[in-house]
Amino acid sequence: MSHAGTGRITLGGGCFWCTEAVFSRVRGVKSVEPGYCNGQQPEPSYEQVCTGQTGHAEVVRIEYDPGQVSLRQLLEVFFCIHDPTSLNRQGADVGTQYRSGIYYEHVDDEAVARDFLAEAGKALGGRVVTELQALRLYSTAEPYHHQYFARNPDQGYCVFVVAGKVDKFMKTFRHLLRDDAGTY
Repeated sequence: MSHAGTGRITLGGGCFWCTEAVFSRVRGVKSVEPGYCNGQQPEPSYEQVCTGQTGHAEVVRIEYDPGQVSLRQLLEVFFCIHDPTSLNRQGADVGTQYRSGIYYEHVDDEAVARDFLAEAGKALGGRVVTELQALRLYSTAEPYHHQYFARNPDQGYCVFVVAGKVDKFMKTFRHLLRDDAGTY
């Protein structure tokens, strides 16, 4: 957990448009930033990451208030909105850049995530492929990826993929919904 009442965790769950759209609706989340991490190349472009050659994952960096939402609750949402048993893909998005991952900055967060993954692994019959690693080489995604769903709700991928994940979150985690989340 970060200092001054702010926690920060970076999560890779396939396309960052989906994960950003969901986590921006979670009570206690201060910011959600799409980006790339844990590859070999500093400051890659979206096009480079999409080749699968940089080793980066598409991720969202989440800053949150631990007094309103815990890391464990964020991980529960994360496991609800993506498939942690699917290796290097989420739905039609295929490649190592779409891998499931939890990237921590603080050892306390590593312990929480490790315990969560152990429980989820048991519940899912040992099929969880989510990687747990220290955050490395993080860089923010290009501006046009930020708040993509909010700005493009009628775009095909948003209608057919992102909206479904947002709906699932809103139905499953109503108790974690921000007061100002609206519907979209």
